[in-house]
Amino acid sequence: MRPNLFLLTGFPGTGKLTVARALERLLVEEGETARVVDNHWINNPIFGLIDQDGLNPLPDAVWDRVGEVAAAVTRTVEELTPQPWHMVFTAYLDGITDIRTVTRLNEVAATRGSTFVPVRLLCEPEENARRIVSPERRQAIKSMDPDEPVRLAAAGPPYDPGHPNQLTLDVTDLTPDRAAAAILEHALTLAAQNP
Repeated sequence: MRPNLFLLTGFPGTGKLTVARALERLLVEEGETARVVDNHWINNPIFGLIDQDGLNPLPDAVWDRVGEVAAAVTRTVEELTPQPWHMVFTAYLDGITDIRTVTRLNEVAATRGSTFVPVRLLCEPEENARRIVSPERRQAIKSMDPDEPVRLAAAGPPYDPGHPNQLTLDVTDLTPDRAAAAILEHALTLAAQNP
């Protein structure tokens, strides 16, 4: 299988990491090597050093430092990670401050000879609010504000990168395994269309 660089996006609490882990398991079951790069691998070295409770806004200066970590991780994937590995990134993109993320990961995929597969996860606000308060999120230094998904949804749908390889998937009623299977099927379809 040609390696893929997946980018799972969506509002906080939609299940990006849970689906990413299911996708990683599915790929491994197919005899592939895959790694998840959760956005909190990148955020938490900084978040863990400040007073952060998952509810209150973070200081603006945090994001410059998170950007430094993100650049190092991205360069490592581009230059050092074995080329045959599938990479599964997760990120909440607001479409304003992090618009370069999609472009940069597309470049990394091209450099690695991978297919870039952005996946936009949608979730109904009520279900999203239920998911965002799980205790595991506190341990992972993730947002736990149940009002956040409702506020974000009221402002509009999650950022749409508009990439030709993109899959938009409503995960409100999907198990992580079914979502992962749909993502892998989409990637296989892309591979068949672009041998």
